[in-house]
Amino acid sequence: MQNQPLIECVPNFSEGRDPAVLKQITDAIEAVEGVKLLDVDPGKATNRTVVTFVGAPEPVIEAAFQAMKKASEVIDMSKHTGEHPRMGATDVCPLIPIAHITMEEVAKWAHKLARRVGEELGIPIYMYESAATKPAWRNLATVRSGEYEALPDKLAKPEWKPDYGPAKFNATAGATAVGARDFLIAYNVNLNTTSVRRANSVAFDVREQGRLKREGGKVSGAVLKDENGNALREPGKCKGVKGIGWYIEEYGIAQISMNITDVRQTPLHIAFEACRESANRRGMRVTGSELVGLVPLQVMLDAGHYFLQQQRRSLGASEEEVIKIAVKSMGLDELSPFDPQQKIIEYQLAEDTPTPLLNMNLRTFSNETASESVAPGGGSVAAYVGALGASLGTMVANLSSHRRVWDDRWAEFSEWAERGQRIKDGLLALVDEDTRSFNGIIAAVRMPKGTEAEKAARHEAMQEATKYATEVPFRTMELALETFEVCKAMAEKGNPNSASDAGVGALCARAAVHGAWLNVRINAGDIEDKAWVEAKLSAAQSIAARADALEQEVIGLVERHVG
Repeated sequence: MQNQPLIECVPNFSEGRDPAVLKQITDAIEAVEGVKLLDVDPGKATNRTVVTFVGAPEPVIEAAFQAMKKASEVIDMSKHTGEHPRMGATDVCPLIPIAHITMEEVAKWAHKLARRVGEELGIPIYMYESAATKPAWRNLATVRSGEYEALPDKLAKPEWKPDYGPAKFNATAGATAVGARDFLIAYNVNLNTTSVRRANSVAFDVREQGRLKREGGKVSGAVLKDENGNALREPGKCKGVKGIGWYIEEYGIAQISMNITDVRQTPLHIAFEACRESANRRGMRVTGSELVGLVPLQVMLDAGHYFLQQQRRSLGASEEEVIKIAVKSMGLDELSPFDPQQKIIEYQLAEDTPTPLLNMNLRTFSNETASESVAPGGGSVAAYVGALGASLGTMVANLSSHRRVWDDRWAEFSEWAERGQRIKDGLLALVDEDTRSFNGIIAAVRMPKGTEAEKAARHEAMQEATKYATEVPFRTMELALETFEVCKAMAEKGNPNSASDAGVGALCARAAVHGAWLNVRINAGDIEDKAWVEAKLSAAQSIAARADALEQEVIGLVERHVG
């Protein structure tokens, strides 16, 4: 999927209690080649299921159509009840740009889907958010006003003529809102109360729309209006957040149910903190929270870093540890287990790019390296040795950050630890990538060569694969060189009791640079583009020379401590 357009589709179906019905819908999605089903999140109380899948535009649109078709066959809206606002068997079907595609392009795909659904399935379709045809219809709440029960009267009015499909009430399928939008986070915060009224008071404090202004600031006061007769509102604390309070019988608690529509303005952890502060002021407590559907990795990392910073702890923890801090700080596992592999979108997509070497334990990795198999080879081992060097430098930074007598310097060492983690993660990714690049050469060698055209295609593929197999160890050299800066800083001003660890980190970094350099040179020998080879080898030689000099500097600093 590298460099090809990717979009995500998150249809919400008005069924959350019958697994057999949901399976028919998700089976229709998975039957389409080229899409990956990421998540199915049913809710019994809401009687609603959020489904998430991703892929290139064409297969995603096909899968969305097939899912909506199946939903119209197996869900009868005339019998539906649930806590969540809804107007159709497929209530909403948003498309979301993930990579290499603009919002404008996604909106065009949304219209293509809507047109087909309206024409072939006879379902009234309203376009919303970035695909809206009217300014007022950008807001989903406006489009869905009155819900399913209001559709017969709405569809009879000219101003409510749907964008696609007939202006005719479809009793079983209802109507659907199709749109294009930014990534939306559906998020519920749990309260230690059963009162919907008090949960709403928190929601009104937090959501952007806030609450109506009333005379005397009293709930019973008359609504204040401007000179045009429009109700005045007191804005809430969080931009890009919609929210209401509700009671969830399944859990026996009230929640603030939020849609965070602009995570750049209001990150997840800030929405959580706003709810917590409001609840505390009103004599309640936030006990935890839950994510509905998937969330981008960066959202969880930002949250974990925020809570680490509140503790004045180093932000240079591992990705796994940062996510754990985020989960525990926001109580994301209060109502059900929170599995990052299932809830974080990048982790779901990473399943398509396996990392067998990184998943091995140390003994298995050593045994596999020692076997008659050609992989893992020197390139993978060089990358791993480099990762160990970066890990040692990072360890010293974290130990220094936590040193009691250096509490005033925790942020300084935290920055070094963060840098070390970034280098370490980059080198770990190259462990398996080196093997994949070698497999690319093998695949090119096995291409057919029966005709002149096939021979030419095979030759070109082999050259490109060999260039990439040279680029991978070169990247190892670059990252391993960066490791010296961390190790040098820690040997010079880090915890003196761990200076030897910084020194071992530098030794590992030099081994990684020189090991990867050997791979660059041997792979470059088969490349015919001599100008490219000359430039690459010259750069690699400079890195190797710089690594030698830096190693000596670091070891010199370490010697002062070890005697």
